[in-house]
Amino acid sequence: MVNLAVSLGKLNLKNPVILASGTCGYGREISPYLDLNQVGAITVKGLSYYPFSGNPPPRLREVYAGVLNSIGLENKGVYDFIQEDLPFLSSFDTRLLVNIWGETANEFVQVAQELDRFERVDALELNVSCPNIERGGAVFCSDLEILKSIVGGVRDATRKPLIVKLGPEVKEWEKTLDILENEGADILSLTNSFPALFVDVGEMDFFFKRKFAGLSGPAIKPLALKMVYEVVNYSSLPVIGMGGIVSADDALEFLLVGAKAVALGVANFVDPASALSILEGIEQYLESKGIESLEDLIGRVK
Repeated sequence: MVNLAVSLGKLNLKNPVILASGTCGYGREISPYLDLNQVGAITVKGLSYYPFSGNPPPRLREVYAGVLNSIGLENKGVYDFIQEDLPFLSSFDTRLLVNIWGETANEFVQVAQELDRFERVDALELNVSCPNIERGGAVFCSDLEILKSIVGGVRDATRKPLIVKLGPEVKEWEKTLDILENEGADILSLTNSFPALFVDVGEMDFFFKRKFAGLSGPAIKPLALKMVYEVVNYSSLPVIGMGGIVSADDALEFLLVGAKAVALGVANFVDPASALSILEGIEQYLESKGIESLEDLIGRVK
């Protein structure tokens, strides 16, 4: 047996496989197909302070080697989550990561304050990089002053490990990473989906009402892998790698370049139990290489 446990600073996981936000609902939706006790962590759908209706349909479009989404961060709001879903999630032996967002820095802080009261919530993930909502979204991770205000404000509001989710819109990576370290971020997760466009040829119009959508899936994996590699080699913060991971080999690529854990997104749509086969593949790989601990594999490719 190999040791699959990993440490991301103050956040310890029994294995490196995480379910990414927005792809497994609030846990209840995916639980009939996957034993949540077997994954390292689940990241629930992004929560705002009040319920949010998201973008008008259509919201999803499959494309070559990927999926476009324009969900727009629809969610039930933090209070309904606490009442309806937190008790259900408390029955599972896995880390619970809660993705949060707001249209202003103060809204991020408000959501963080509400969740800070609950021991069952193991960490907060700040979504400062969603490309498909009108306000906030990509603006937050490209405006360094706003980003500083959000991360610093949330850090003051919670004692929980703080994950910051970044996307490809970041222009000044070194300055951004320096700010995150100085303002108290504990972990980075990247990457969010890539801004993209789809035109309906038959209708001679944009497919999505907001024109642009977020591209995820295997098409973005080489791009995401490059981002993770570069960030790992600059920042001292542990990184959760994501973007197009649908197989054990995909996950291993991220781990080999230095990601401490991996998050699955589109894979959960294709096969809701994919986390188990990916985890099994990682374990078999380590055994075949004679590596007793996953920590000894991480960052082997310099």
